[in-house]
Amino acid sequence: MTPAVAAAVLLAAVTHATWNAIAHTIKDQLVAFTLIAGGGTVLGALAACFAPFPAAAAWPYLIASAVLHVGYQSLLMRSFSLGDFGQMYPIARGTAPLLVTVLAAVFVHESLDRWQATGVAVASAGLVGVALWGMRKADSAPQWPALLAALATGVSIAAYTVVDGVGVRESGTPLGYIGWLMILQGSLIPLYALHAHRAGLFARLRPHIGLGLLGATLSVGAYALVLWAQTRAPLAPIAALRESSIIVGAAIGALFFKERFGTPRIAAAGLMVLGIGLMLHTS
Repeated sequence: MTPAVAAAVLLAAVTHATWNAIAHTIKDQLVAFTLIAGGGTVLGALAACFAPFPAAAAWPYLIASAVLHVGYQSLLMRSFSLGDFGQMYPIARGTAPLLVTVLAAVFVHESLDRWQATGVAVASAGLVGVALWGMRKADSAPQWPALLAALATGVSIAAYTVVDGVGVRESGTPLGYIGWLMILQGSLIPLYALHAHRAGLFARLRPHIGLGLLGATLSVGAYALVLWAQTRAPLAPIAALRESSIIVGAAIGALFFKERFGTPRIAAAGLMVLGIGLMLHTS
């Protein structure tokens, strides 16, 4: 992983945490994800107009990824509606890198050197452990439905990360791939919202249009950077580095949602820095 790729993934991490915070800010999660998904569809269509058409070999991955992304968004909506942003976001994101490491080894035959593998393990185990520790130390009993939704979200993240890692390499065009992915996945949640609220949907959307479209722009930009990086480095280190967004998310939770930051998340920041250093180490 070159410094340029690492910088792109770190920028994606900041951008990703920001759009998730925007989604959490909108209390009606169906409204939030309708705007983000719908805006992403429009941006995807624009990108597709200026990019080559993805190669035929990429389309099975595009279709599978679209289905997985809709499942991911549904689970993320569920976890955000049940638990605190500062706890649900780290658990959802922190479970993914270790799963990606296993899936990439089994299905993509990517092997990591000892430094990369150690970096992925340090970053992932530390972040998941700290997130769960924070839930255990909370004043109230553990929010088990929220916890299960967040863990299931992590599994879906790992699945679409590997699918897209292969698909974008087969496509021959990262911009075209992200454009068509947004087109394929972006219409399903808005269509469900239209079915659920019918004529009353626009009235629900109107107060949040600006914020939701900002979230859509950040969402598409963040994932476009990740897809570009996946064409230039192994999947597992990118997945782990991307999850530095956990620290940004915890900071946002503390600053804007008045959630505790505390020693556990400071420790997570230190572990993430150590993990990044190991992942960038050259043997």
